[in-house]
Amino acid sequence: MHCLKSLRTANPGILKLFKNAGLSVRVGADSNVLSRTQQPVLVPCWGASPHTHREIHQQHLEDQPGSSTSRFMSTMEDLLFYTITDGKETIALSEFITALRKTGLLTSDPRLRDTVRQLRQSSRDSGGPVLMDKSLFRRCLGNNILLLSKAFKRKFIIPDFERFTHQIDDIYEKALKNESGRVADYIPQLAKFSPDLWGVSVCTIDGQRHSVGDTKIPICLQSCVKPLEYAIAVHELGSEHVHNYVGKEPSGLKFNQLSLNDEDKPHNPMINAGAIVVSSLIKPDTNKAERFDFVMDFLKSLAGTEYVSFSNATFQSERETGDRNYAIGYYLKEKRCFPENADMMAALDFYFQLCAIEVNCESGSVMAATLANGGICPITGERVLSAEAIRNTLSLMHSCGMYDFSGQFAFHVGLPAKSGVSGVVLLVVPNVMGVMCWSPPLDRTGNSVRGIHFCQDLVSFFNFHHYDNLRHFAKKHDPRRLSDDDPNKSVLSLMFAAYSGDVSALRRFALSAVDMEKRDYDSRTPLHIAAAEGHMDTVIFLTEICKVNPHLKDRWGNTPYDDAVQFGHDVVASVLQKYEQQYTDHESMSNTEWVTSGVGAPPDQNV
Repeated sequence: MHCLKSLRTANPGILKLFKNAGLSVRVGADSNVLSRTQQPVLVPCWGASPHTHREIHQQHLEDQPGSSTSRFMSTMEDLLFYTITDGKETIALSEFITALRKTGLLTSDPRLRDTVRQLRQSSRDSGGPVLMDKSLFRRCLGNNILLLSKAFKRKFIIPDFERFTHQIDDIYEKALKNESGRVADYIPQLAKFSPDLWGVSVCTIDGQRHSVGDTKIPICLQSCVKPLEYAIAVHELGSEHVHNYVGKEPSGLKFNQLSLNDEDKPHNPMINAGAIVVSSLIKPDTNKAERFDFVMDFLKSLAGTEYVSFSNATFQSERETGDRNYAIGYYLKEKRCFPENADMMAALDFYFQLCAIEVNCESGSVMAATLANGGICPITGERVLSAEAIRNTLSLMHSCGMYDFSGQFAFHVGLPAKSGVSGVVLLVVPNVMGVMCWSPPLDRTGNSVRGIHFCQDLVSFFNFHHYDNLRHFAKKHDPRRLSDDDPNKSVLSLMFAAYSGDVSALRRFALSAVDMEKRDYDSRTPLHIAAAEGHMDTVIFLTEICKVNPHLKDRWGNTPYDDAVQFGHDVVASVLQKYEQQYTDHESMSNTEWVTSGVGAPPDQNV
């Protein structure tokens, strides 16, 4: 029951880590404690306390002449590795991929391309199941350390993505039961789709992905291309130029009505007349092929190079059955709505081509997420559209995007969206995520029945409605990350993790550079809590890994050692007693070496 004599670790490398950290390895006494302390030990936390910063600097002076940034990144990699493996020295590659997917990241993510390529090569070289150790982790994932760190310390916009996706699946299943509506048949190619098809894909502004249902089937954008076409035009030409030819107001009429506003302009770019005019503005001095390729390149960038194609059959079908659009074109020509020297038939052909562009739910959700992310594609980091283009596009989608159901949709859902007669709905939750829903059966206004159902249920459960942040809507669920500005919440979470012995949660706090010596209203630290509760593995983590100060006293003048004694945790008390002496000795040695090295006083002694 005295101090621990031999902590057996998983391999000799752990002993070296402790040696480098300046503290000897402590060992377990009785068998029940030993079984809880045989976990592999992590590297020191870099942000826990002033002593920790001094510790890392001392290692930098003693061990190698490399840069402090390199040592910081090495420490970060080690702590991230043990966070993912839950303290183990190896993890099966399949388990790592599963853990990665739980954060929302997919192996198809362009940001992880090099990592996935190296992992696959390692798998081929081994000829069997691959166990990832620290060396393989650093070699394959070193270039993505910041992205992975953000993912595993739950700093993405939706931190608990697994729980969020379960709710998305529930909403999907409820909408699946809605069998009303009918498939559009005025375009023969659209009439061929089964009314049972139903898919939903989500992509957040951090690139977290989730899909459920029929999300890989190619579908034509149809009217969902209108906001994208408009955004490209504004990006290239500016709002003032574009709105010389098209208005900004909802029309209050059907999307294919022959109608103009008081200035003889189409009411907005989200109806057929406005979209046809906008088509005539894009690259007017180039030939048809160059103009089409220009827009396709834009759309592929919006989709992060994911699936974007073209359906020639739908294009030909549109041309053959587009009498109403030809009538609109001639009406616009009569009213001189096109730019000077514009070719009306070329504009119509281009419009038909754009409507026949194919995506699937997965690539469409990335497009929507790019709109939600201010024009920056979340999975490539590329700036595709200007902030002005995004703001104007989302504004018009909010007021005019859902045909003559736009007012109802804005009232009940309160988010920018655009629908198409192919059954697709492009939904944007600004600064959070993009969604693409697809189901062919339409309601009487031309919107996907299941798509509308899904959007309404989504904002009924989550506070995504534009005005849900008002005080009276506080009971809705908010899946977004909580603000780091409230120190009381972080203290409470830290203390609860120590109270419950949740070492995994404490690892995430350490990975996020949280001060592991934070105090509650009684001036108690996590080490006080863990010692009082007798959580040996938690005490080991806070002392061995985070190097917290054991001499801090609470409001009653007690140290963590005093709490362990008071509550009868003799083994924990023995560990803390030895750690107190080692901490004091090491502190004195560190202070001396800081002065003799010519650096000056230690960080916590500088004025």
